[in-house]
Amino acid sequence: MNRLTEAIKHLLIINVLFFVATQLYGDQMYQWFSLWFPQNEYFGFWQVASHMFMHGGFMHIAFNMYALWAFGTPLERMWGRNKFLFFYLSAGLGAALLHTGINYYYFNEGLTTIVNSGISEQEVIDIISSGKYMPDWYNLASQSTIDNFLSAYNTPAVGASGAIYGVLVAYAFSYPEAELMLIFLPVPVKAKYFVPVLLLLDLFSGVTGYGIFGQGIAHFAHIGGAVAGFLIMWFWKKNQFNDKRWN
Repeated sequence: MNRLTEAIKHLLIINVLFFVATQLYGDQMYQWFSLWFPQNEYFGFWQVASHMFMHGGFMHIAFNMYALWAFGTPLERMWGRNKFLFFYLSAGLGAALLHTGINYYYFNEGLTTIVNSGISEQEVIDIISSGKYMPDWYNLASQSTIDNFLSAYNTPAVGASGAIYGVLVAYAFSYPEAELMLIFLPVPVKAKYFVPVLLLLDLFSGVTGYGIFGQGIAHFAHIGGAVAGFLIMWFWKKNQFNDKRWN
């Protein structure tokens, strides 16, 4: 087994410490460090970073940390600690931004529909802030519109997956011929094909709501991390021979 690189080792330790604290303190940790919708009372600006170190269960953290080690280690060996950390955290921030932006769209779409029926905006906010909703709202718009509206406000995002997707994109850029496999599709696929297909499946699930990989997944956070990773890799590749390169 490859020796742990410095950044990977410290990221693993931080994630495990957060996970242990979450098992001890439960809801309080989720309230403080998950990424909540900005209009939710639990939202804090630090959550755009802290959510990367929170996880919903053992399999969630186990899968993410394995992917971080497997795909991040060769990148850190190639780039060095500081460059890898910059990339990883930037991808995580990109995930938070796109996830929040999509939630704003869902929230405003549902809120506008409900307010147009004659209910005041403040009354709607008061209702959903208490964890409730009015069944009549489902007569005003499609079920998906109201479901997305409620989920955007009440469901926090946790996990390193957005940053991990950025790492996957960087890995495909750097090692396009490397062969990867999905657990449920044990056929080797080159990274340059594997990662785009994985992203397309996430995009399909995010747009349609059909959970290919299961429910409760922040698909647009994955896409946001991947897009941020792609843009950084594109910029570095474009400027690798001029004064904007990362030394």
